[in-house]
Amino acid sequence: MDATTTAVELEPVLKALASARRLQILEWLRDPEANFPAQEHGDPVEHGACNQFIVEKLGVSQPAGSRHLKVLADAELIIATPRKGWTYYRRNEPMLAEVARRMSEI
Repeated sequence: MDATTTAVELEPVLKALASARRLQILEWLRDPEANFPAQEHGDPVEHGACNQFIVEKLGVSQPAGSRHLKVLADAELIIATPRKGWTYYRRNEPMLAEVARRMSEI
C-alpha cells in the first residue's frame, strides 16, 4: 500500500476524530456501563449505549447528536445496532486498533 492510498483511507477517520464531542463519545463508549444509565433493551457491553443516552449526555440537540454518531459510524469507528426501535452504538475496537497502528507508521 502506498502513502497516497493510506492517506486517502485515513482521511474520513481523521476528520471524524477532529471533534472534541466525537472523541468524548468514543471515550464514553469505552465503558458504557459506567457512563450511561441502565437500558431497557440491549446489553451495554454487547450492543453499546442507546443513542438517546449519548445525545443527552452530550448536551446537544437530537439532530446534532445523530450527526456526530453518523460521522463516527461512517468512518467505521463505532458500530450501530438497531434494537426495539432504538439504535445502540458501541466502539469498533478492531478498527480503532488499526487506526492507531496506521497512525504509528506515519
